[in-house]
Amino acid sequence: MLTNTQTTPKKKRPYLYEVDLMRIFFIFGVLLNHTTTTFAAQMASSGWPHLLLNSTHLMIHFTRMGFMFMTGLVLTLNYYHRNSWSSFFKKRFAGSGWPYLLWNLVLMIFATLLLLPGFSWANFGSTYLSAILHGDQFYMYYILVTLQLYLLFSLIVKLFKHWSHAHNRILLISFLIQLGLMFAIKYGLPHVDRSNWLWWFRAYGVNVFTYQFYFIFGAYTSLHYQEVNDFIQRHIKPIAAVTLTLGLGTIAYYAWNRGILGLTHTAAVSPHQPYMLVYDSLMIVFVFWIGKCYAYWRQYGIWNWFEKFVRNGAKVSFGIYLDQTIGLTILSGLLSLINIPDWALLLLIPLGYIFVIAISFGIAWFCYRVAPFGILIGRPQVHLFKKKGMVLHDHTNKAIITTTEK
Repeated sequence: MLTNTQTTPKKKRPYLYEVDLMRIFFIFGVLLNHTTTTFAAQMASSGWPHLLLNSTHLMIHFTRMGFMFMTGLVLTLNYYHRNSWSSFFKKRFAGSGWPYLLWNLVLMIFATLLLLPGFSWANFGSTYLSAILHGDQFYMYYILVTLQLYLLFSLIVKLFKHWSHAHNRILLISFLIQLGLMFAIKYGLPHVDRSNWLWWFRAYGVNVFTYQFYFIFGAYTSLHYQEVNDFIQRHIKPIAAVTLTLGLGTIAYYAWNRGILGLTHTAAVSPHQPYMLVYDSLMIVFVFWIGKCYAYWRQYGIWNWFEKFVRNGAKVSFGIYLDQTIGLTILSGLLSLINIPDWALLLLIPLGYIFVIAISFGIAWFCYRVAPFGILIGRPQVHLFKKKGMVLHDHTNKAIITTTEK
């Protein structure tokens, strides 16, 4: 029998190990995307190896939208049933804002010391300020988009709570809006004079509304987790078949963009295209299924080294994204020192990819383990002004971590 001072312990929700695998899958996909781009930059633009890499670029370009989906999913898992938005803003802006400011500073110092084009001590201050405002250096656009999402997340929560019985409709409307945006960006904007537009509208790649569907999709999946999982499990064969077909179809899609529409390479591999909306969405669903397979495998026997790798990688996935520029820059420098045929560079991609993973993972793990560098990856070892019951990091079980738990 409970006394007046006793309370019923809160039931802890099961940990979602599939989310760890998804984090690893998407961040390593980002590294693969950027690694192949680094190799392509070292090749002759007229050679078949360069053409091959360019034509397969769209196939692995779903990772950006996967990151956006994961952001919506994890934020909803952690904050949907919380009402303290002041603590939300304090934690989220500190967790992402400090790494954003510090990595831009650190990487810009190194770029200036290395005398990379566009960086000098004379324009350091203005270049740094521009990078902070625009998120256009060192792949930091994702962080700038995420910071915008934090401002709007409470509205997303209110949207789902207000129309609690119309979540399917919200998802459908969001998809249709996204589809309209993709058509407008690809077929409309190139023919519109945007010179007098505000930068935030011209640079749609760092505009949070450009990714609205993926955030909504992540929130929806969090709120209807079991239903989404059951649907995927029932229809995984056709989902996988269509996803594979669309993935291979990106090669023909790239050729159509270049040869028929006459688009530049940059425009042809843009993720902001109607075709990519469908492909990216299905890839996210497919990766979710892979994550569930991992969770099952983990439950019924898995290699210890692999389970440990996924667990630790998920902890520092954000840090891997932040520090990837270092590994990619070193790789680019090493490639510039060797003189080999383009086909040989093509064969070296797996080795270069492993190199970038090792460097990026190693730096992020160092920051995670060694104080006070955890602040660089959003996982500070020292938490100033920490309050009882405050969630220290993003978890995948919705459980509140008190100050006595580790």
